[in-house]
Amino acid sequence: MVRGSIKLLKDAGSGLSKTLADILVCPLSKQPLRFCEQTNSLISDAIGVSFPIKDGIPSLVPTDGKTLEADETIKTEDSAESSDKHEADRIGSH
Repeated sequence: MVRGSIKLLKDAGSGLSKTLADILVCPLSKQPLRFCEQTNSLISDAIGVSFPIKDGIPSLVPTDGKTLEADETIKTEDSAESSDKHEADRIGSH
């Protein structure tokens, strides 16, 4: 177990290994986390919280999580709604 953990952390480097990202979940919602390359953090879309990655190690302590700005959440929802509307318009026109 320890050898496997050390290998995962070494593979992470400055980012995060795919294997590690696949098994991590939000400590609060228990939902999958999404890796954000721009902020080098793990995002819980379920509750809108970002957890930092420091030296390749995710900090999943609930008090380390930062609430995402309302603007970021609105932009994500708006783009999803507009793509749904576009798809509905496209299907309706055929």
